Amino acid sequence: MRLLMAFRVLIDEVHAELARQGHPDLRPMHGFVFQAIGPHGTTAVELGRLLGVSKQAAGKTIDGLERLGYVERGVDPNDARRKVVRLTARGVDSLAKSAAIFEDLRAKWAGALGAERLRALEEDLRTMTPGDSFHFDMPAWFGGG
Repeated sequence: MRLLMAFRVLIDEVHAELARQGHPDLRPMHGFVFQAIGPHGTTAVELGRLLGVSKQAAGKTIDGLERLGYVERGVDPNDARRKVVRLTARGVDSLAKSAAIFEDLRAKWAGALGAERLRALEEDLRTMTPGDSFHFDMPAWFGGG
């Protein structure tokens, strides 16, 4: 539970700062969506599979993020039948800002815990979690997907 609480504290602080820096409409789930979209884009089907939600739920999320200017739909240059969702400049900006905010928060944690203790904690978490990529299906895990 403490790990979950620590995660929640970090995410809440990131989103409060993102709001101050021009991204007030972003929600924690959007970060998972942006990570799942990745630098090369993805389809609604692939996004749904990664998030553990239906294609329709993924499409609804994409619609909302498109209205907010964070993603755009386009045609896959290698297959005109595929519709690919990509981050816009605004989406990339939010990711860059959130990465910088995380680094600032990490520095605060290092100051409070000590740099070596924080490095040890991070290494222990790497040991106990999968090293390969994983599904960002948090809504499904909590019973919402």
